Amino acid sequence: MAFADWPSSDGQNMLLYPWFSDFAANPDKFVEHGHRLAGMLIGFVSIALAFAGWKFGPGWVRLFVTSILIAVIVQGLLGGARVVLDRQVLAMTHSITGAGFFSLCVLFRLLCSSAWAKWTATSDKRFGATGAALVAVTPLVVLGQYFLGGLLRHLHMMLNEHLAGAAITGLVASLATFFLLRADSVLLRRCGVAVCGALCLQLLLGAGSYLTRFGLPVIGYVATSGSMSQAIVCSMHTVGGMFLLSSTVAAAVSVLKLYQAGCLRGLNMDLPTLADRGTVA
Repeated sequence: MAFADWPSSDGQNMLLYPWFSDFAANPDKFVEHGHRLAGMLIGFVSIALAFAGWKFGPGWVRLFVTSILIAVIVQGLLGGARVVLDRQVLAMTHSITGAGFFSLCVLFRLLCSSAWAKWTATSDKRFGATGAALVAVTPLVVLGQYFLGGLLRHLHMMLNEHLAGAAITGLVASLATFFLLRADSVLLRRCGVAVCGALCLQLLLGAGSYLTRFGLPVIGYVATSGSMSQAIVCSMHTVGGMFLLSSTVAAAVSVLKLYQAGCLRGLNMDLPTLADRGTVA
């Protein structure tokens, strides 16, 4: 809310606004306008991606790039509505849909990988039903925790629930990581590394967010509301949540792909796969 208007900035065209003049004089406006410009850049890249996908890609690519373009438009409109209506609920929704958009882009990149077809054609004799079910449910658990985090950050509620959710999410994601890292599949092991790294980073950032927001009287540390350290650490904690969600989504989709191909131990099912529908090699 550094600006009260949108899509203009203090009544000026977004592209003509003197952005760098706010760097020292008004850092809040500098950050907010930079955010708007970044959103515009992502929009332009999404348009170019949609054009390339429709011109050169098969059917599933066209569906994906169209979804990405629609998602970024909705994301921009949500951001604008949050400014115009000044509603914290819209700010929270904007954050959650941002995590969903990021996960969609990461998933698209994974499916377009040159090694995707090779990875998903290899059988895995160690990864069974228990691991598959656990990995499949992990993104839902992470999304629920992300939602609780949004309630805490934007509506200042659900602190205890968010802390309990952190414990549950950490346990579920750790078990999923265990099954992924011990798999035969290179794809699943790499997903396990990604989930493990994102989880460890997120737990550290979560501890930092709690410390900078609520302090720790036991050691005499008092948090300063609105401080730069609080803003940076809490924002990084939100970004870390996006990485954790996207990595668990990638793992779940990879398990589903191997399941469809009948490559998992004891889980054989003859269904049409993404590769059958024209996944790029």
